Amino acid sequence: MPGQSQLTFWHDAPQINSRASFDHLGEYYMPFSTKAGYPGQHDCSGIPMLNYRGKIGLQYNPIAIAQWGMGNYNLHRQMQGSDPRDKFINASDWLCENLELNSQGLWVWNHHFDWEYRSTLRSPWYSGLAQGQGISLLVRAHAETGAARYLEAAKHAFQSFSIPTDQGGVSFTDENDDLWFEEYIVSPPTHVLNGFIWAIWGIHDYWLATGDASARELFTRAVKTLRTNLHRYDLGFWSLYEESGTRLPMLASAFYHRLHIVQLRVMHGLSGDKIFADYADRWEGYAQSPSRRTRALCYKGAFKLCHY
Repeated sequence: MPGQSQLTFWHDAPQINSRASFDHLGEYYMPFSTKAGYPGQHDCSGIPMLNYRGKIGLQYNPIAIAQWGMGNYNLHRQMQGSDPRDKFINASDWLCENLELNSQGLWVWNHHFDWEYRSTLRSPWYSGLAQGQGISLLVRAHAETGAARYLEAAKHAFQSFSIPTDQGGVSFTDENDDLWFEEYIVSPPTHVLNGFIWAIWGIHDYWLATGDASARELFTRAVKTLRTNLHRYDLGFWSLYEESGTRLPMLASAFYHRLHIVQLRVMHGLSGDKIFADYADRWEGYAQSPSRRTRALCYKGAFKLCHY
């Protein structure tokens, strides 16, 4: 349908930020320049709100607000302009003010609307993806301003990565002792690939900002998990969005397949592990093949007919 919707925000063109550094806090690893100039609705304080339409309507989404903030942080670093800096600080302030204790006493960014996933995620629900991206923004706000409250909020949010999902956190350890960060807290876990990787970046950024040894350990374990399990997301012609456990696999859309490629190239930079560059090259080849794109589209359509 024509007009603005929440998809207007999410579906930009995934890119690597060539100005980003992998060994110290600087510009974020993706530019998010389109998201920085999001043309949709904002509240009276200038914070973007996504239009989910229907019964959900206009909502704050902490992931979108973090990405909007990081896009403006990147622009500020490039231009030194007051407007992008104001927006970046505005997003950081919103994250500080909206960090909430969940039912098990951990600090999280909640989504205050129901969301249809495998089963309905009832409001309020939280996400390892939101935790990671919120941290990535807040440690940059602390580095930029020196204000302690940004780092304090990041420390609160970081605690959720050390706690299992069944105890209110966002971490899941499987039968092989592989550590996952879950975008959606459901049982059994679905290990959404893009959400896991973005959460890993948040852990890495927290380690860069604080030197916290536990963050370094979590990052190392998560990189091992990704390296060990990446083959499970490769169907030989396209990448999977998640490990859905459904009869038909849930393939990534064209957008998420491109995002996976970008994320793996960043993971190569962050970890130095060539396997991530190799998979990125392979999946880039899939994307350039008309026959594989068509096959992926057919699989994706069949999955939606069967499971949605």
